[in-house]
Amino acid sequence: MHKLKIIIVDDEKRIRTSLIHVLKLHYPDAIVVAEAENILSAAEVIEQYKPDVILLDTKMPGGTGFDLLKQLMPLKFKIIFISAFDNYAVQAFKFSALDYLLKPIIPADLVKALDKASEKLNEENENLKLRTFVDNLKNENEKKIILNTQEATHVIPINEIIRCEADRNYTHFFLLNKKTILVSGGLKEYEEMLKPYGFIRPHHSHVINLAFITKLEKRTGMLILKDGSEVPVSIRKHPELIEVLNRF
Repeated sequence: MHKLKIIIVDDEKRIRTSLIHVLKLHYPDAIVVAEAENILSAAEVIEQYKPDVILLDTKMPGGTGFDLLKQLMPLKFKIIFISAFDNYAVQAFKFSALDYLLKPIIPADLVKALDKASEKLNEENENLKLRTFVDNLKNENEKKIILNTQEATHVIPINEIIRCEADRNYTHFFLLNKKTILVSGGLKEYEEMLKPYGFIRPHHSHVINLAFITKLEKRTGMLILKDGSEVPVSIRKHPELIEVLNRF
């Protein structure tokens, strides 16, 4: 059986040692083929060992993890970022569908991230995700979101999302170009990502972009959106919606 080849890139020896210990205890299907403490040595061992996955710190002496990845593009491995991110960076990771772990590392989270990476080794969209991440960091008000389907990886500006609708463990995205994308994952996951950018959940099955509301019908209690769609408003959410609309 093929073991997952891993390289750990972190300037702190104790972090590298801790990760190796966690992997030995909790992920026997992986082997750490090399360690590196800076981007220069990391580039050398990555070229030498051609890993499946890199556990990559973002801040190191001599440059960042992103500086390293720019040197290595196009990427032929999966990345799991490891660092003490601020909220803004975490949001960018979520939108870009890149995997990240917060220090101190929780073993169960590392196992989950490696399982996910192992399943997607043959997917060639890591470079697309990374470019989207960099764009999201640069452009706070022009975020893009990665939407993965069985057929493709889509990069969608969030200001082109009209609404999202729950479908059990899936979510439908309705876009400005009249296209609909169905992705795996519950609505709550996407609500949390989109809420800071002008989205609201007026009903348990719907998240909408406030910019696309044309009116709230008092008789039916339905929101009418610019694409002609109608979204119900739950009794519980009605006061919150009115408050948000008055501010908007």
